[in-house]
Amino acid sequence: MKNVMLLTGAGQIGMAIARRVGYGMKIVIADKKAENAQAISKTMNEAGFDTVAVQMDLASRTSIQAAIAKAQQYGPITKLVNAAGVSPSQAPVDAILKVDLYGTAVLLEEVGKVIAPGGVGVTISSQSGHRMPALTPEEDALLACTPAEELLQLDMLRPEHIRDTLHAYQIAKRCNEKRVMTESVKWGKKGARINSISPGIIVTPLALDEFNGPRGDFYKNMFAKCPAGRPGTADEVANVAELLMSDRGAFITGADFLIDGGATASYFYGPLRPEA
Repeated sequence: MKNVMLLTGAGQIGMAIARRVGYGMKIVIADKKAENAQAISKTMNEAGFDTVAVQMDLASRTSIQAAIAKAQQYGPITKLVNAAGVSPSQAPVDAILKVDLYGTAVLLEEVGKVIAPGGVGVTISSQSGHRMPALTPEEDALLACTPAEELLQLDMLRPEHIRDTLHAYQIAKRCNEKRVMTESVKWGKKGARINSISPGIIVTPLALDEFNGPRGDFYKNMFAKCPAGRPGTADEVANVAELLMSDRGAFITGADFLIDGGATASYFYGPLRPEA
């Protein structure tokens, strides 16, 4: 038996974080596409890690519970890295809300029930949640505290109130940040911590889908005009995750960390302003 990391989302960001903080652990890699989980598992095993691949659908509570149960067969779950999700160019509005918004809320809730004392988690959100105009305190509270099974029935999430897939993605990521705050209170009662990271343009297969999608020029312009002048890498996100998941981050919980090369700052106060 070993301490277990549950890694959901078999992509470049999740693997970079797992490689940074998952040595000596059993790493259970869960993805909706079993072949993706198996590919990342093979790569990591050949680098000396101890991993196993499982299939998991983030949009299904039953599937999430099954993945958690599988992970517990190897030992106590002490780390969660949630890098699963779909992007605005990959899925329709209803899928984005069910996976990125509802699914993340359920995952944080279910892992929170079993996380070991001293455990820690990070979930990958997005800069998109920071670009969306501020919600009212009442709307924020609804996203933060509504029981997960009732989230998709909220009036603010009705189809007539969602403009397009980008808007759905933005509100899903705003919800992620609010759920992390709420769950951090619950996790804290078990001596555990949970935070979120909001990356900007990070070069991954998902980002390449965006570059080649209908908003490709928008995204290329975004990293060209951000202060950093370039997209980021998965390892730079892992740098932040390593701090948050180590003892050096022991006083950090319920927080969101924006790592976007300054794109959000430029969006509000620089050359990326919509009216500029």
